[in-house]
Amino acid sequence: MQTAQQKSPWLWVPSLYFGQAIPYVVVMTLSVLMYKDRGVSNDDIAFYTSWLYLPWVIKPLWSPLVDLVRTKRWWIVNMQLAIGAGLGAVGFTMHLPGWFQISLGVLWVMAFFSATHDIAADGFYMLGLKQYQQAVFVGVRSTFYRLATIAGGGAMGMLAGHLTTRTGDAVFAWTVTFSVLAALFVGLFAYHSVVLERPAEDQTVPGGDNKLAEFFATFASFFGKRDIWLILGFILTFRLGEAQLLKLAIPFMKDPVIKGGLGMTTSQIGLAYSTIGIIALTLGGLLGGVLISRLGLKRCLWLMVFAVHIPDVVFVFLATALPQNFMLIAASIALEQFGYGFGFTAMMLYMIMVSDGEHKTAHYAICTGLMALGMMVPGMYSGKIQEFLGYQHFFIYVCLMTIPAFIMAALVKIDPEFGKKTDK
Repeated sequence: MQTAQQKSPWLWVPSLYFGQAIPYVVVMTLSVLMYKDRGVSNDDIAFYTSWLYLPWVIKPLWSPLVDLVRTKRWWIVNMQLAIGAGLGAVGFTMHLPGWFQISLGVLWVMAFFSATHDIAADGFYMLGLKQYQQAVFVGVRSTFYRLATIAGGGAMGMLAGHLTTRTGDAVFAWTVTFSVLAALFVGLFAYHSVVLERPAEDQTVPGGDNKLAEFFATFASFFGKRDIWLILGFILTFRLGEAQLLKLAIPFMKDPVIKGGLGMTTSQIGLAYSTIGIIALTLGGLLGGVLISRLGLKRCLWLMVFAVHIPDVVFVFLATALPQNFMLIAASIALEQFGYGFGFTAMMLYMIMVSDGEHKTAHYAICTGLMALGMMVPGMYSGKIQEFLGYQHFFIYVCLMTIPAFIMAALVKIDPEFGKKTDK
């Protein structure tokens, strides 16, 4: 049921997913650049920042509470305020003794806030849009998610690099960077407090004394789905290669040529990887959303699986040739990111399809938690593998790690009409 005066999705979908992306990119990308900038080893960066995935992995454990306690709007607004405070706290840790361990702890707590926010935001998205709108707006949400990635990763990376070069003080640079991010997120909190609509469907799930039983029933209904093993296999393997590439892409670009890297500055990485690359990824995501809305997910699946994984060979080329031309590097990264953005749309719609029905908010959270598990575990050991193999052979290994995703794509079952726009 729709509200009588429903606000346009354009008013809240872009801002909601812009807000969702910032803490994630800070935890998963900007922290890698920060720790590399401050001299932490590749092994420690990959291992410890992979642990930051844990809140997204285990968020299904409390995802039913978002349905059972308060409204999704309440969770969204309050988690945004908590995330803003967490970003400010990370900046404060830069000057403390034991800053590495303390900053990891703060980022870990902030990741719990962010994971809870994701549960509520994704549930809110599915409540407020019809099925065909979900397919159309998956490109829009991806676009603004990536714009936030540019703001939270690219622009902030360039800011940190500029301040470090200008002052010679990386501690000061990263303190300022996280303070700016905190102010930005508090601004988003204020905006959503006023603008975010209150749909009639956004209500707590009735249950009374049976809420505990409802909690466990949520998990039972998910893992009781037909072909659950195919669902688990597809979600867990889809990002197996990317999970490992992602952790070492920035260290590879940052390390000097003598160590097999590209020798790029922090500002160059912010521009090439977190700005130009994200723009290409965004364009790919928009195209993927439009294509699925016209043809349906099933007809697009194989094209999108190839688009996600084949461009990983770009990093094999970069690690072999070690080009020093910035435009060539940026173009190569843009090609890889465009393919990934285009293809990953298939996974987003697949998880929406699997989650459809009762408990869709919690079921989608379970799906994204499983996907995070598929990112966390391989990422934890990618640093050791890279240090053993070297960058060139590591990226060849990453390409081989995409094979399970192709196997699962051949086995998974998809409704031929899912995602296709209809007249309903």
